[in-house]
Amino acid sequence: MSIEESALVLIDLQKEGNFGLERMDKAIRNTQEVIQACRENGIPIIYTRQINRADGIGLSRQEPLKEDGTPFFYASNTENIEIVEEVKPLETDIVIDKHRWSAFFDTNLDIILRSMGVKNLIVGGVVTDGCLLTSVFDAYFRDYNVHLVKDMCAASNEGAHMASLMIMANWVYNLKVYNTPKIIQQINGDGVNCWESNEVDSLQFTPENMRQQFAKLPQDKGE
Repeated sequence: MSIEESALVLIDLQKEGNFGLERMDKAIRNTQEVIQACRENGIPIIYTRQINRADGIGLSRQEPLKEDGTPFFYASNTENIEIVEEVKPLETDIVIDKHRWSAFFDTNLDIILRSMGVKNLIVGGVVTDGCLLTSVFDAYFRDYNVHLVKDMCAASNEGAHMASLMIMANWVYNLKVYNTPKIIQQINGDGVNCWESNEVDSLQFTPENMRQQFAKLPQDKGE
């Protein structure tokens, strides 16, 4: 991975995510470490924010609403749309606001990345089975090399988290999967082993063997 052609893309690490996501605290702590490594090596950092207009204009079809008609999630009139304090962006960082799950859908993310000569995306964030997954697929469809940091991600439950990671591993053919220590070694220029598929659908899983197959991916930091 060429550092000069890389960027860190953090999906929706917003205050909204503090409500009901498993392992969010761990994902934030690991993100802090990766951000520091990226800053030390001059890798640009890009944040995305999911935003739903409080007046209801432009919402996705059947977006959940409160009784007063405002969006239940990521409402633009609440502080929940802000990035969590622990990984708050600097003025020199880039923040992309989006109104659909994928970080690429109707945003200028692709233009920004290409203008900076970026080919490699270091990716983490939430929700693993929603905005993260759709952003990873769209990055792949735009010919980026995706370096997914498994323990920088979080979902509402373990099954959804595991299944979505394995779906990405099976079908994003150029995907590389790391844990936090390994991606930091990679960023620092040390050669490391990561998980990458050697065949299509290499982590075939069923309800019965899901944990067994998931264990083939890198262990989270500390596990």
